[in-house]
Amino acid sequence: MKNDKLTVDEYDALEEVRRGIKGDRPSACVGRNTKKLAGLKLISVARNGRITLTEGGQQALFLRRCILGLRAVAAGGDVALDADVAAFLGKKSHIVPREGGFDITDKGRESLADIEAQGF
Repeated sequence: MKNDKLTVDEYDALEEVRRGIKGDRPSACVGRNTKKLAGLKLISVARNGRITLTEGGQQALFLRRCILGLRAVAAGGDVALDADVAAFLGKKSHIVPREGGFDITDKGRESLADIEAQGF
């Protein structure tokens, strides 16, 4: 995903597509964002109008979950992370497990500072 920043609304649309669109028509949120997300190749629209998440869209959602998880760990407290997010952040040495949750490492703080500086 190049250097394109997505809005909360666009991430919500991606998440809705990931879960599966209910009914015949997509929601207003998905409808508003289809053109941009398809242009970024985060979703694909079939000839019959069916909207699906691409691999790039899956990666964008996973990256967002990782950033939100890292922010939550940095904020402190007992944070429950999804297993895939915890495994990824642990493998990258951004967090370390502790009883009842996780602690952020210096490397994790540096990465979070870089993410914040980029405006994500």
